[in-house]
Amino acid sequence: MTTIFLIAKPDRFTLGFGENTLKLAPTDDPEGPDLAGVGRVVLEFPRFTDGRAYSQAWLLRRRLRFAGDLRASGDVRVDHVLQMRRCGFSSAELAPGEDPALALRLLDAFSGFYQRDALQTLALRASALRVSEAV
Repeated sequence: MTTIFLIAKPDRFTLGFGENTLKLAPTDDPEGPDLAGVGRVVLEFPRFTDGRAYSQAWLLRRRLRFAGDLRASGDVRVDHVLQMRRCGFSSAELAPGEDPALALRLLDAFSGFYQRDALQTLALRASALRVSEAV
């Protein structure tokens, strides 16, 4: 299963706003900027109820084939981290007061999913059928 890097207390080293980092606001179109040479894209969650960054992450991973670090920033709650991973995020800066140990437990709660996601393009049922056909 794909992992996600959790950052509990962001500092100047983990924030990663270097010359190869692109930060997108929820209103920005991810298909607009040139991603050549970009190693990290930071997507902002201004409020935990604002899910536009999920759509941006999906577009970056699936349609634009962005292979670098895709980071969630802002009001990132532990109960959203699993869905963030499924949408293609590879790292997340947890909001102050969020428990990284709980986030890790929630990430391990499910071993697979019936639906496809940004990283797993084959659904669990289809994957099982392919294995049984090969035997």
